[in-house]
Amino acid sequence: MYYFLKTNKNFFIYSLLILIVIPVFGLNFLISFLGNILLLLFLITLLLIILVFMGFNYYKSKINTCKSCGSISLGLSETCMNCGANLESIKNNNQLNKKPSESTIEVKAEEVN
Repeated sequence: MYYFLKTNKNFFIYSLLILIVIPVFGLNFLISFLGNILLLLFLITLLLIILVFMGFNYYKSKINTCKSCGSISLGLSETCMNCGANLESIKNNNQLNKKPSESTIEVKAEEVN
């Protein structure tokens, strides 16, 4: 019997814990505890996906394409690393940096008779 307990120590401990937890707290506690652990794993995964998506969008907004040679730059320098063209003009033409009033069209309403 001692050899059985020594070789199956983890199984014995877990079965003893289950036999103590179920009568004291009930089966509902065990099911809700496992459900909360699964919900937590799902929410952590969802949080990581959201963080990756936000990081991707952040770096996507920083990417500049040179109009002269077509090389891609991360936006850390003012000149193209490939051909030496000025990248400041690309930053000024970026649609994300424009004010909404500059990109909207003013329309005046007239009464039709």
